[in-house]
Amino acid sequence: MAVESRHISIAIDRPAGEVYDYARNAANVPAWAAGLGGSIEHVDGQWVAESPMGRVVVAFAPANEFGVLDHRVTLPSGEIVDNPMRVIADRDGCEVVFTVRRRPGMTDGDFDGDCAAVRADLGTLKRVLESG
Repeated sequence: MAVESRHISIAIDRPAGEVYDYARNAANVPAWAAGLGGSIEHVDGQWVAESPMGRVVVAFAPANEFGVLDHRVTLPSGEIVDNPMRVIADRDGCEVVFTVRRRPGMTDGDFDGDCAAVRADLGTLKRVLESG
């Protein structure tokens, strides 16, 4: 059975390469992604964040020319959540698209909450990048 997904997107009035470089730098995650926590540190070759879910490990896809920002989050339980994300050039700006995927056992309310959190994080990313 296919997993339910929702694509959350936002237009950012900055060049795609600039948005990509900023967002894929894990050290910047606390400035825009509240869902991954207020702090992150590089420990033994991994990015470890203190998140609302507890201590999580965040790993981004290798740098690439396509704007792919997919990232894997390993939850405290050991569950791995793959998060598809992409920066798409649009003239002088770009669109950032994050695909929220329903995890097994999620209620409708939990899924809606995840989507709202991603929407808020993308809004923060937009504000951070357009103001600086």
